[in-house]
Amino acid sequence: MPKQKITGSFVALITPFNKDGSVDFAAFQTLLRFQEQHGTKAVLIMGSTGETSMLSPEEKKKIIVETAKMKSAKMPIFFGCTGNNTESTIASVRFARDNGADGAILAAPAYICASEADIERFFLDVADASDLPLGIYNNPPRVKTDLHWDNLLRLFRHENYVVHKESTARVAQVAQVLAAKPDVAVMCCDSPNLGLVVPTMSLGGHGTANMTGNVAPAEMAALSQPWSSYQDAETFRRTYLKLLPLLHFTYSAINPVAVKSLMKALGMPAGDLRKPLTGLDAEALGKGLRIVADLGLDKAYGYRLKALAAVAA
Repeated sequence: MPKQKITGSFVALITPFNKDGSVDFAAFQTLLRFQEQHGTKAVLIMGSTGETSMLSPEEKKKIIVETAKMKSAKMPIFFGCTGNNTESTIASVRFARDNGADGAILAAPAYICASEADIERFFLDVADASDLPLGIYNNPPRVKTDLHWDNLLRLFRHENYVVHKESTARVAQVAQVLAAKPDVAVMCCDSPNLGLVVPTMSLGGHGTANMTGNVAPAEMAALSQPWSSYQDAETFRRTYLKLLPLLHFTYSAINPVAVKSLMKALGMPAGDLRKPLTGLDAEALGKGLRIVADLGLDKAYGYRLKALAAVAA
């Protein structure tokens, strides 16, 4: 399988649910078409934005099988395949590979708080077990383990690793990885609180692995374009500063509470959050709706701005 080099906006998609709580595959198809139509270069299904930790093993397999059928040549689909241990992760990656996935994104297994050396071995063992293109998601706030750039650069020598998503607040980490010029797409989380988007793109980053693109895909595509000219940098600056209120809103609650609540209020096929998570209250959601209106996103995408009384019902 040829090595992929994804650039631009890599959107972590929500998992839409029906009213009865089951996975809504018709909604998945609508959301995937929406992303492709507005410039998204790749999507991740079953990341933290996709409520992956609350999906059953059977649901995860069915999501892979059904959504892989929806992919197109223009927008590859990656799946979150991290299990509770090395063997379960390998099994998940192999299942994804055998059922049409374009790639998988891996984080350190949650809760076990393994050492950096153990997690480096974990990533190598998984990469050795399949030829599926893989990405590493370094996200210590979620999984405790935090890989140093030395660990990462050793891992990126493996031919199966094609994406790196950084979710620390360390500009130096991104700089060291980019300076080494590994053959991977270096991307960052779009959280404005972490503050990595500006330095990552200015240092030669390849895009963002983001979740705000669920609501504003064209805008995220614009600010995720790698810089090759002054015009690219100026487009980034203008778009990023304009979009800051929405970025802060989508990270105002634990992912994906804010973005999925907003999507539902805008009339997008999202469904409810899976318990124990609950949606934003009317006051908090109202802030998001006002941001959407102020940015003109309702007109750009045809969103329906519901009255707050209806949203809270």
